[in-house]
Amino acid sequence: MGALLVTLAVAGTVMHLAFTWGLARPPASPVPDRAAYFARWSALHGGYDPADNVWVRGWLSVAYALARPLARRGVHPDLLTGATVWLALVALATAEAGGRWPLLGVVALVASGLGDAVDGAVATLTERATRWGYVLDSLIDRVTDVLFVAALWRLGAPLELAAASAVIALLLDYLRARASNAGAGEIGTITVGERATRVILAALGLLAAGVAPAAAASLATASVAVLSVLLLAGLVHLLVAVHGRVR
Repeated sequence: MGALLVTLAVAGTVMHLAFTWGLARPPASPVPDRAAYFARWSALHGGYDPADNVWVRGWLSVAYALARPLARRGVHPDLLTGATVWLALVALATAEAGGRWPLLGVVALVASGLGDAVDGAVATLTERATRWGYVLDSLIDRVTDVLFVAALWRLGAPLELAAASAVIALLLDYLRARASNAGAGEIGTITVGERATRVILAALGLLAAGVAPAAAASLATASVAVLSVLLLAGLVHLLVAVHGRVR
């Protein structure tokens, strides 16, 4: 049954990507260079300068390198956003299958995490950034966050711990969004509980479980426990920053 779920998830991913590629149309104007991409990104994020933070600059540079050929092809960013869900489902299916299957899940999970940055980069480079795309991207991010934690749960992590981790992750992003709506603007505070941390720890949990299937439950539990601590620290950090901004 586990292998069947993996097969179905992979087939769905391949079909979605083929559909996405087939509908692509080259943009009317040339794809800008990295400096111009940074400037466009800054304009879409309340004027926040990515050069001010080495992690943000590095992450956006990776996203630009991956997104540029897709932007030249004219791939629609919303369809790329949808692909991240399929990839997260592949990761979840491999966790359900157990054994060595989670090693494939690592690849799918990391691809899903990178896709979260690539879709936005493609939208920015092709000037297809819309309010609907912003809402869709935020929604899909929360869905994949839950799927990442669910994969660790299916590997054997306690349900209560996994649920707590997912809730804290949702609260962290909800706080950032509400602070922006309250007039705080773009909150540039980078915490230890950001998206990259979630992807890395979930991927490490799958990797460890795939390498040592007999200890999968213990390894997944350790991964979720560390993730929960970092998410909670990130939530407190962001709460303090937001409080200082909106007072």
